[in-house]
Amino acid sequence: MASEPTEHIAESLLKRAHSPETASTIFREKVKQRPLLLRPTSPDPDLNARSKRQYERLQKAKKQRKSNKPNPLSAKQKRALSIHEIPKDQQKYAIHEPLHRMWCGYMREILGVSDGKRSHVDANSAGPVLVSADYHGALVEVVRSRCGSRVGGKGIVVKDTKFTFEIVTVKDELKIMPKEHTVFRFEVPYEGKEDCGEVPKPLVFEIHGSQFEARAPDRANRKFRQHFDPDL
Repeated sequence: MASEPTEHIAESLLKRAHSPETASTIFREKVKQRPLLLRPTSPDPDLNARSKRQYERLQKAKKQRKSNKPNPLSAKQKRALSIHEIPKDQQKYAIHEPLHRMWCGYMREILGVSDGKRSHVDANSAGPVLVSADYHGALVEVVRSRCGSRVGGKGIVVKDTKFTFEIVTVKDELKIMPKEHTVFRFEVPYEGKEDCGEVPKPLVFEIHGSQFEARAPDRANRKFRQHFDPDL
């Protein structure tokens, strides 16, 4: 003789708190038909292998993209390749004369004398301009220095480094002039009215190299402060 199915304990408890219809509805929706989410004890071997192959492909593509991009040269490699050195055939004074003429026009413009209305500048207005100016193309001459052999050296600046001026002389020689304890003189020709018989006078400046021991781009935002250097 078959035994009658026993009532679920949850259903009997619900009938104590709700009406029979409400209890049956709650039991059916919340207990009998509730989805049971099971987590596998171990990942699918096929899925794990697929993820591993995808990861390896991504790493290989990333490494290939990185290998196509050249690494920047180190300072030692740049020196070995002479990247920043001027070739011997370019160390000619005549080659850099147009650069000097261009630099004179640039200096007249930043000093405010390019229009011909001003014939002089004062130290207060010219000082900050000279500190932030670019001297590639300037015709400089050493007038004072603690090293007597430097005095008299004259040429067009072809490289303005942090601690030196590299110049090309009239004799087509490349010379390195340290800035420390050295005074440089240069002239900026003034564009006068030559048709009126007036002889234009150049603007003459002297700069202390010790105050210019910085790269040309770094001097652009540098503030000028007047101070006295020891006698050279």
